Amino acid sequence: MNLNIVLYQPEIPQNTGNIARTCVLTNSKLHLIKPMGFKIDDKQVKRAGLDYWSELKLEIHESYEDFMNKYGNEKIFLATTHGGEHYDEVSFKEGDFIMFGRETSGVPEDVHKAHEGIRIPMIKTSTRSLNLSNTVAIVAYEALRQIGFPEMK
Repeated sequence: MNLNIVLYQPEIPQNTGNIARTCVLTNSKLHLIKPMGFKIDDKQVKRAGLDYWSELKLEIHESYEDFMNKYGNEKIFLATTHGGEHYDEVSFKEGDFIMFGRETSGVPEDVHKAHEGIRIPMIKTSTRSLNLSNTVAIVAYEALRQIGFPEMK
């Protein structure tokens, strides 16, 4: 497994489906932290992930606390518009965790404080941020580039 992609309380099934597809094709594990804005067997999630679901390494956590109890000692980056360093300025290692917040509201302040924040540079505009599935792909591929695209052609 190359990376751990963590979605904190995802709300939009199509984003999660697209991210699942990215995880399969990058040999990364997808972690979903409840509550979610959809059921994992939702038709829209499955459609967005196409026929990749059977190959997905997936772990569902009942809460942020449950996730932290299991993985709190691991390196966890938080991709956020309020992050400090740009995503390409940090050093990723195989097995790192990269967490992404809810589409509409990100993560609570205590989650922000608990993790190293990274961000994708963007111009100032009235929109909040890039689409979640695009953000995951951008950051994941930089991390994969840094670790040499293991097992990837």
